[in-house]
Amino acid sequence: MKVAIFPPNSMILADLVERRGHEPLVMQRQIRKKVTSAEIDSPPLNITEKEPIEGLKYAAIEVPSGVRGRMALFGPLIEEADAAIIMEDAPFGFGCVGCARTNELCMFNIRKRNIPVLEVTYPTSSEETMELVNKINEFLDSLEDKNG
Repeated sequence: MKVAIFPPNSMILADLVERRGHEPLVMQRQIRKKVTSAEIDSPPLNITEKEPIEGLKYAAIEVPSGVRGRMALFGPLIEEADAAIIMEDAPFGFGCVGCARTNELCMFNIRKRNIPVLEVTYPTSSEETMELVNKINEFLDSLEDKNG
C-alpha cells in the first residue's frame, strides 16, 4: 500500500513504512522530479510558475502563493495515499518546517480522504519511542490484513 507520511520528508517514518513492505509517499521523490527537470535552471529554486497554479486545485486563490506552491507538491501525494501516518508535535528538525497553514491544510486533506490514518505524538523518551514504533508497525500490519 502507498502510505502518506507527515511531515512529508521524515526519513524516519519513511524507513519504518518501507521496512514493513509499503511504499512511503515522501516529499523527496516529488522534489527530485522537479530538481532533475530541464525546466529548473538553478536548484534549490524547485518551483516554477506552474506550481501555484496547480495548487489552486487544493487551495483558494486568496491563499498565499507559497501555500499553493507547496500544495501542488503535497496534494498529489495525499491523493495517491491508501493510508497515512501523521506525527504531531515533532521538532523542526524531524521533518519539513514549511508553513503552518500548509501543514494544517495537508492534515485536513488527509483526514477528509476517509483512509486509514494513524495519528501519533512525537516521543520524548526511549519508552515512548519503543511504544511509537510498535504502534506504527501494528498499524502497517493491519493494512496488510485489510488488503490481503
